[in-house]
Amino acid sequence: MKRRQFFKLGTAGLVTAGFSPTALSANNCQSTTGLGERELDDWYHLGTGKKGVPKRYEEHEYDLVVLGGGAAGICAAVSAARLGSKVALVQDRPVLGGNASSEMRVHLNGVNRLKTGLAERETGIIEEMLLHNRFENPQESFPVWDHVLYDFVMREPNIELMLNTQGIDVQMRGDQIASVKCWQLTTEKELVLKAKLFIDCSGDGLVAAKAGAEYRTGREGKSEFNETFAPDQPDGWQMGASLLMSAKDMGKPIPYTAPSWAIKFDAENAHKRRKFNAYHEGIWWIEVGSDDDIIADQEINRHKLMGYLHGVWDYIKNSGKFPESANLALDWVGSLPSRRESRRFIGDYIHSEKDLTGLKHFADAVAFGGWGIDEHNPGGMENIHLAPTIFHAHFDEVYQVPFRSLYSKNIPNLLFAGRNVSQTHIALASSRIMATCALMGQAVGTAGHLCVQKNVLPRKIYQSHINELQEQLMRDDVFIPKRAAKDPADLAKKAAALVASSTQSGDVNLLTNGWSRDIDGKVHHWQSKGLPADVQLEWLEPVSLSQLEIKCDTNVKRNIMMRKDSKDDEHYANSVPAEMLKSLSLEARINGRWVKVGQITDNRTRLIKFKFASVTTSAIKIKVVETYGKPTAKLFEIRAYA
Repeated sequence: MKRRQFFKLGTAGLVTAGFSPTALSANNCQSTTGLGERELDDWYHLGTGKKGVPKRYEEHEYDLVVLGGGAAGICAAVSAARLGSKVALVQDRPVLGGNASSEMRVHLNGVNRLKTGLAERETGIIEEMLLHNRFENPQESFPVWDHVLYDFVMREPNIELMLNTQGIDVQMRGDQIASVKCWQLTTEKELVLKAKLFIDCSGDGLVAAKAGAEYRTGREGKSEFNETFAPDQPDGWQMGASLLMSAKDMGKPIPYTAPSWAIKFDAENAHKRRKFNAYHEGIWWIEVGSDDDIIADQEINRHKLMGYLHGVWDYIKNSGKFPESANLALDWVGSLPSRRESRRFIGDYIHSEKDLTGLKHFADAVAFGGWGIDEHNPGGMENIHLAPTIFHAHFDEVYQVPFRSLYSKNIPNLLFAGRNVSQTHIALASSRIMATCALMGQAVGTAGHLCVQKNVLPRKIYQSHINELQEQLMRDDVFIPKRAAKDPADLAKKAAALVASSTQSGDVNLLTNGWSRDIDGKVHHWQSKGLPADVQLEWLEPVSLSQLEIKCDTNVKRNIMMRKDSKDDEHYANSVPAEMLKSLSLEARINGRWVKVGQITDNRTRLIKFKFASVTTSAIKIKVVETYGKPTAKLFEIRAYA
């Protein structure tokens, strides 16, 4: 349709969001009602520079709006969407991933290594994302990782993704957020997003702050939370943002000249910053913090960080102390600093140091952490005489994160996940790690869906529905420390017998005990002697089934996140876990005959789901055929649902 013909349709034809008379009038724009063809034509041409720019305005309504497209935001959006909620995911950058994206390239760390030397990897949606990357990105490219995450989100039909879009203001209805006003940079479009619940996973939390949610910045003093590692008196210091780089061996000497704005590296006074042995990974301690408003200081600090980075590289290349750098050239240099800390919003509970070191048990636990308490030098490069970071403590086992720290104390329909949750500065020094943030994201996304489903607010989930939240999370493969699953709808728990064709370790009866991993020195698995192998569940009376869910082995004691050095050793894997099931089938005994009801030949997930037309059966048989390399198969849980 030609433009002139379109406008001849009159007001009935103006149906595209942003060009409707109602939308324009609502935003103090000139209504097109009653205008002649020439006037309409001139209005359309405002973007040519004659009279201004057209007003592009849209309103949308969702069940949930998630702000921030890092690991926490992705997991929040995907978890809610998969359960059936309509979700908007708003990301202010052109790519997903936050600090782990190609723009910043921070390792997506989690519980990488406890005192045992082993990982205790996060499962659920973050596990699925990392496995997806292992299949689609064996070259371990950060720009390709961006697209892996994009695919992961875009394949969810209940998510509307808005990139290059930032929430900048809110409209309140009493003490609740009614809508968020967003600006999309690439389209010059104003978006108003209405929802029942809002989840701020943006890190800095602009929308939460605009809504009036209470928050803290800086460091608490020792006495407030009885924190050993806190300063004697509270102050404004926040851990800084870092700028990364990587280098490439060119096979011949490559000279380097620092730019005019480089800041000379003070090597003589630099504490624990004189060794360089991982040029391809970046130098994480090129960091600048703030004792005031780290958000307001961002552009000043960005310029400083670029200067410090080139000053460090100048020292490496031209000091004569690192002859191994002669053939190296900068291959990639970050321009967007990755932030560690800014606002921390206040919930019904403030997570603190003693909760971590004391491994406090929470009845409302929904996530876990275990990265050491890793407090970076608050000034970074501007306090270069201090160590770049202090690991105050390492953990023997993982700690719990309570749900009450993931929703706002004073804005009833606001949740948050990531580094901006309700915690002290010292607790943040551990829980800020992205895979831990991702678990929080899945928790609040699931909680948000339950809020919509039950027409309640987050605090009511804690008060009346916390068991349901926890059970849903565990069904979706989130591990909650010290808590076994007890889903009353799980028919596998009601089976009279479990039988395995062979057993190398564990016990087939452990597959219905509610534990999804070996943990705290206890075995919770069944492992076959070889392959193929069968596991059979028997009921005394026939049951109606339409779903079977299995949690297989992906070796959560070994890390699978992408690293710049593509490390492959006892702690890190750079390929698909050999332990993971690849091929299996499912049969049901119906009227005395075994009938195949499902088959998977290229499984890519730890949580394997069979969905089939409902059958009435007295037994099911899982035929385990092949893994991605191991000659045996290990399972941790079997669930069955009507």
